[in-house]
This record gives sequence, structure tokens and C-alpha cells, in this order.
Amino acid sequence: MKPNQTIIKLDKNKKIYFASDQHFGAPSVAESKVREEKFIRWLSEIKNDAQVLFLMGDLFDFWHEWNHVIPKGYVRVLGKLAELKDAGIDIYFFVGNHDLWMKSYLEEEIGAKVFFEKQYFEVNEKQFLLAHGDGLGPGDIGYKRMKKLFTNPIAQWFFKWLHPDISMKMALYFSQKNKMISGEEDQEFLGEDKEFLIIYSKEKLKTEKIDFFIYGHRHLPMVLDLENGKAKYINLGDWISYFTYGVFDGENFDLKSFEK
Repeated sequence: MKPNQTIIKLDKNKKIYFASDQHFGAPSVAESKVREEKFIRWLSEIKNDAQVLFLMGDLFDFWHEWNHVIPKGYVRVLGKLAELKDAGIDIYFFVGNHDLWMKSYLEEEIGAKVFFEKQYFEVNEKQFLLAHGDGLGPGDIGYKRMKKLFTNPIAQWFFKWLHPDISMKMALYFSQKNKMISGEEDQEFLGEDKEFLIIYSKEKLKTEKIDFFIYGHRHLPMVLDLENGKAKYINLGDWISYFTYGVFDGENFDLKSFEK
């Protein structure tokens, strides 16, 4: 058993669902609401057979928690997640590069478990490595430097003292305009030798037994066999262009589209 590994035993006829990169709030409130309603319909559909739901990052296009304030909006999405948690469905949330200033709100209000780093899970004796995916693997130096700035306690302290009307407007502008942050350039497969998450996964397989690598961040939905079928590499895609999600039934993993 790996350090900090979580073991999940699926009940009969139950499944695990995965979704990532909803980026709610972008590019506008009106356009986001259409996508939010679609996501809520999906959550309603999976409620009957879901045992676990993994949200793999960037649920929001920007998120910041002050001591007594959270961003306006997303009431129906958060309410639906609370409904699933109240129904006994475990929710695991991986912080992405857009909502990396998540703190304790989802844990306190919904009961979700929040992760800030990659995590290992064992599901029905299958080994999973899960992460949002940002900052893993070689290269991407510019983003890694930017992430260090965003996660710097001093920078966060100064930011939280801005009035929320100012800080939210500024953050949303940069979130939507800066391609290095937003992932807008992640629409083309670069090849296995250039995809940093594939390189990272292959390196992990040299020393660890992993059956499934599951990531968000990349936006481009993809399932690849690694090392002659020893493992599967999965990009979950997004809820902007593809509306894709993953489902694991205890034996097999499928990447599907919702209302596509």
C-alpha cells in the first residue's frame, strides 16, 4: 500500500464517476449558466448508481475564499453536489490551477474531501494515480513559476486585502485572457514524446504499479494504452467543448460524452 493511499471497495452495481475542467463563470455569467444546467442534469443522471464522484479540478474559472466571503454564483451547482453528498455519494475534489485558492469551504459546507496534490487510490484492487495535472512532468517552466507566485503566502495575503469587486474582476480577466493559465492552447495532441503528462506517467511506471492515470487540465479527451497495455492514461477532457466524463465500474474505464 502506497503512502496516503485511499482504498475504495465498490458496492454491487455501483460506479465511480470522474469529471474535470468545467470552468464555471467563463466566458460570461449567461454562457456559463447554460453549461452549469447541463452539468447539473448529468449529476442528476449519475445519482442513482454513483458511489464516488471525482471532480478533477477547475470546477470554477476562478475561485478565492476570504474569511467571510466566497465568489458570487454557482448556487445550483453547489446545491446539487450537496444533494449527492447527502445521498451517501463520496465526493473528492482536486484543486486545479484556476481554483487553487480553494480552502475549506467545500469541505465544511458540502463534506467533500479536497486535495491539493496528486493522490493514490485503490479501487477493487486496481491502482489509480489521480491529479489535476498542472505542473507535473518536464517543461512548462513558465506556468510552474506562475504557480509558485499564486501559491506564495505573501502574494495571497496582499490579494485578499483587495476589495472583492476589484480582485474578482482582475482575476477573471487574467484567467480568461492568458492562454498559459486557461488551457486554450490544449486542443491539439502533441505526440506521446511531447505530452508532459504522458512522459510523467511513463516515468512513474518504471518504479510503480499503476493501472490508471487520470488527469484533468489538458482539456483534450483522450485514452491511451501505456507500456503495451500495462496501464491506461486518461485525459478527462472538459465541459466547455467536449462535455466528457469518465466512469469506472470496478473492472473497466470508459470515457463518455454527455448530451453531445
